[in-house]
Amino acid sequence: MSKIYMAGSGGMLGQAFHAVFQESHELKCTDKDVNDKWLSFLDFRDLEAYRKDVEAFKPDFLFHLGAHTDLEYCERNVEDAYLTNTTAVENAVWIANKLDIPLLYISTAGIYDGRKDTYDDWDLPNPLGHYARSKYMGELYVSSNARRHLICRAGWMMGGGPAKDKKFISKLMKQLKGGAKELNIVSDKLGTPTYTMDFAANVKALVEKEYWGLYNMVCEGTTGRVEVAKELVSVLGLSSSIKVNEVSSDFFKDTYFAPRPDSERLINRKLALRGVNLMRDWRVALKDYVNAAYSSYL
Repeated sequence: MSKIYMAGSGGMLGQAFHAVFQESHELKCTDKDVNDKWLSFLDFRDLEAYRKDVEAFKPDFLFHLGAHTDLEYCERNVEDAYLTNTTAVENAVWIANKLDIPLLYISTAGIYDGRKDTYDDWDLPNPLGHYARSKYMGELYVSSNARRHLICRAGWMMGGGPAKDKKFISKLMKQLKGGAKELNIVSDKLGTPTYTMDFAANVKALVEKEYWGLYNMVCEGTTGRVEVAKELVSVLGLSSSIKVNEVSSDFFKDTYFAPRPDSERLINRKLALRGVNLMRDWRVALKDYVNAAYSSYL
């Protein structure tokens, strides 16, 4: 049984990777937030601590999963954003190369400027804010320096349930649980949901086939925030009782002040060309996610 070291795996994505890979691989999962029994402590920003912990485990693969993903945090804490999202990735590359093992790095659809409607794997990124720039710099370093690597770009992430989901679906669910009868949703932001369980399963397929390289990896189907919110309300059976109001991004400009692209819709062109696109339609994935994680929440 091969071994995988998963760094920064305490969040919604790490939970999915643990679930998908635990049957077929021996795992060591670490994070600076030890919030599950299968996690141990590691701050991957500390190169020496990172190196020693990975070397002691002697893995066959290094999965570098963690990052600061809160855009406003990254704008307020620029040095920490680059330390965590860029410099720590250089640590991972150094370790993977030293051990001569493949490295997985998670990138984001947010690295584009939104001037196009959709982006395939070969469109040139142009990041707008510090979060996007720090993630793109990590992507560039991995692609230029890691001998064997996977770079997988995710879209609007959903997964982890009430305990670990800090993204769009969780925020809407919390409003509904709090008794909200109306949801104010921006109509000028387009993107693609990405279900963590499907994402982890598709990474597993690439690892097994040793299809190294860079891949867009999002749910199928192009959409926007309003459509996702309406579909969520429909899945919950609340369409007749919950009103979805369309607003512009300016409505939330004080809360969400970090620059965001108008469109971060990705197309899984390279996965399709390789014949390994396992990502399902976002509506199917959303329904699965809600049924699995929120069936008794409201």
